[in-house]
Amino acid sequence: VQLQASGGGLVQAGGSLRLSCAASGRTPSSYVMGWFRQAPGKEREFVAAISWNGGSTKYADSVKGRFTISRDNAKNTVYLQMTSLKPEDTAVYSCAASYTIVVGTTEGVYDYWGQGTQVTVSS
Repeated sequence: VQLQASGGGLVQAGGSLRLSCAASGRTPSSYVMGWFRQAPGKEREFVAAISWNGGSTKYADSVKGRFTISRDNAKNTVYLQMTSLKPEDTAVYSCAASYTIVVGTTEGVYDYWGQGTQVTVSS
């Protein structure tokens, strides 16, 4: 499975961005997708995750109410709509895929990772 993230960029505080992550290759019939981020000098942290059918989602407390994860299985793509962005959201955002059915929030349950896309929020 190959994952390709895109959509990052520079945005002012209060603005919005939508990240996309396209899966290709031997994608399984069902898999959990997640977004993580890593700011300079910090550990990578969980942002959001979604079940294979979109029926279950999880968010980090820091993004609840501002970020929305969704997916289009026909396109093998997962999205992260980010609104009300803050300077502390600045990070490299990476997508990941997990073959488990549990919507996990830890890195260890994810089997495949895409390259990151930079999000920079200016104050």
